[in-house]
Amino acid sequence: MTEYEVTTDQNPIDFGADGPQAIIQNIRMIMASPAYNCPMDRGFAWSPDVDSPLPIAQARTAARITEAIHTNEPRAEVISVKFEGDGLEGLLKPRVKVRIRDGTI
Repeated sequence: MTEYEVTTDQNPIDFGADGPQAIIQNIRMIMASPAYNCPMDRGFAWSPDVDSPLPIAQARTAARITEAIHTNEPRAEVISVKFEGDGLEGLLKPRVKVRIRDGTI
């Protein structure tokens, strides 16, 4: 199975995406959307952790991102969530490694 690494970096939306590229694009959209931002589905996406110590913020954010991807894109399986950025600046950028589930494409 192929693994993909997904970040919150902005990429143009490909309206004709299909197969793995559509799933990766969906995951990128989930990761880039804060909770309560989608008018018709307020539970969509995830809620970032604010004002917590770095290790706690990383653990909570990883759990919330994993749950959001599991709920909103069931064709993908989260393998790992890593972070880049500087905790002193208050910036955590998640990098999620996912695998496309067998039989979904």
